[in-house]
Amino acid sequence: MRLGREFYARPAPAVARELLGAVLVRHLPSGETLKGRVVETEAYHGPDDSASHARAGEKGRAWVMFGPPGHAYVYLIYGMHNMLNVSTDEEGFPGAILVRAVEPIEGVETMLALRPGKPANLTNGPGKLCRAMMIDRSLNGEDVTTSQALWFERGEPLADDEVGLSPRIGIDYADPEHRERPWRFFQKGNRWVSR
Repeated sequence: MRLGREFYARPAPAVARELLGAVLVRHLPSGETLKGRVVETEAYHGPDDSASHARAGEKGRAWVMFGPPGHAYVYLIYGMHNMLNVSTDEEGFPGAILVRAVEPIEGVETMLALRPGKPANLTNGPGKLCRAMMIDRSLNGEDVTTSQALWFERGEPLADDEVGLSPRIGIDYADPEHRERPWRFFQKGNRWVSR
């Protein structure tokens, strides 16, 4: 069953924790469907979070974060890697979840064709999973509660003792208080979690 608007219309850290175990679904233009179980996320919450794109305001690339919850925010880093986020919180209050890693569960051969290389590293990072699942900026702003191209389905929830917490990754530019927030959530012991 697809996750609805009410799932995303909550504070980003709560959504990031509960998105673990959900299934990311990508329906390709060819008609094929790819699926991956979410095993790692990061939360970005509020206009004052110096690690968040929202710090620059809603007129820039982060406009999706300020809109209704449940929309894909896809952006490019280093001029080469797409990153998939989904908007959270109430409209007007910026929040988003970065999907950092998924465990591939359907369409693996197609994922390997889209992202050649070591099968063990197929989707264990945000840029890797986007390439393997053909997620790019053409999906920016997509409503994942109604889209026929990209959405999340309910999965097997993780118990608290299965979930690890840590500070977010790659945000050295952020204020110290924001760098240390334990807003990275991951499934302990899952080999698809990013290194």
